[in-house]
Amino acid sequence: MLDLTVEAWVLAVIASVAVGMAKGGLAMVGMIAVPVLSLVMSPVQAAGLMLPIYIVSDIGGLIAFRRDFDLQVLKTALPGAVAGVGIGWATAHIVPVAGVTLIVGLIGLIFALNALIRPDLGTVRRAPSPAKGNVWGLLAGYTSFVSHSGAPPWQVYVQPLRLPALVYAGTTTWFFAIVNWVKLIPYAALGQLSLPALKTAAVLVPVALISVWVGLRLVRIMPQKLFYQFITWGLMILSIRLIWQALSG
Repeated sequence: MLDLTVEAWVLAVIASVAVGMAKGGLAMVGMIAVPVLSLVMSPVQAAGLMLPIYIVSDIGGLIAFRRDFDLQVLKTALPGAVAGVGIGWATAHIVPVAGVTLIVGLIGLIFALNALIRPDLGTVRRAPSPAKGNVWGLLAGYTSFVSHSGAPPWQVYVQPLRLPALVYAGTTTWFFAIVNWVKLIPYAALGQLSLPALKTAAVLVPVALISVWVGLRLVRIMPQKLFYQFITWGLMILSIRLIWQALSG
């Protein structure tokens, strides 16, 4: 296993809880995983450690949301997302992570502020759009590859669709589960899935799986209006965190 300090183990557990709750439907919570671990290790190492936990947690999320997802939304966004992962792989050695993190943070912050200042814009459900879906899907796939932070671009596309809370959560879970499986090949090729990292991830997986159930319970009992307020505020807070992380180096 990785030689982690007590502090690092505590932060790794927190990150695993966040990943599990994200797969249970609270997608924005998962964005704190890599930033939290980046306090005690490099973002690249943190992303590599978290990917196996994401993938195993995805299984729990897919079981929970096996009926609650919108296939049309997935069809409009996944081709772009796969292309985004490919671009991330091709440019992994030349694009600074801080720059991508800053862009993700700015996109998320602008969208969240717009949703809070002009809430009437989201009262009418929009239809899925292949053009918009693939553009935002590409950004989500690319930023997910770089730092597991694909939620803001994804939310920019999906939140205006005004899906029912469970369908929103399930569609998000299915989208990122597929993206994470696609990421396995380039992550392995880049050496980010080392044996010590995989052993450490195995210890953290049970924590994440329990947290999937916690997230699912919260989504099922949370009123839909409160659900969208939660993800909007969560997006804003986490976007500010990403901006600060990028600017602070």
